[in-house]
Amino acid sequence: MAEIDLDDIERRMGGALEALGREFAGLRTGRASTGLLEPITVDAYGSQMPMNQVGTISVPEPRMLSVQVWDRGLIKAVEKAILESSLGLNPQTEGATVRIPIPDLSEERRGELSKVAGKYAEQARVAVRNIRRDGMDRLKKMEKDGDLSQDDQHLYGDEIQSLTDAHIKKIDESLQVKEREIMQV
Repeated sequence: MAEIDLDDIERRMGGALEALGREFAGLRTGRASTGLLEPITVDAYGSQMPMNQVGTISVPEPRMLSVQVWDRGLIKAVEKAILESSLGLNPQTEGATVRIPIPDLSEERRGELSKVAGKYAEQARVAVRNIRRDGMDRLKKMEKDGDLSQDDQHLYGDEIQSLTDAHIKKIDESLQVKEREIMQV
């Protein structure tokens, strides 16, 4: 008799939450953080590479980030990636170092960042719902194939739904915390 792997479903839903945490780390709140640049990818050596794989990201001052680019040939690509990100940052190059001042957040910019945070949260919710749908489809197929009784299908279905509800609740709580952080002056 086939078994449904609830641990795997929970692990995958947890992965969606972790991804959301990384996305939120990239949303700036007025303070410099290396997490701000980590989601940005740089066009390097014919492929997209994470920022931390082309240089060292550091926080020399509370309102300043710097990227020590390892290959001088990639400085322009790093600048371009930062400019094209939705973070509204203006990099300045000094030799092999790209300095990124973190400007004060205007009320309008705070609103924009709040919307971006909401979009990230919705993507995480959709990911969790897709995992739920996969699990439910698998249950239906197992019941149809005779590998699972109707009662067991309902029990597992309820467990998958409660996992989904718990993860969506965590996503909503993370969003509230991030929005408060963004709106804090």
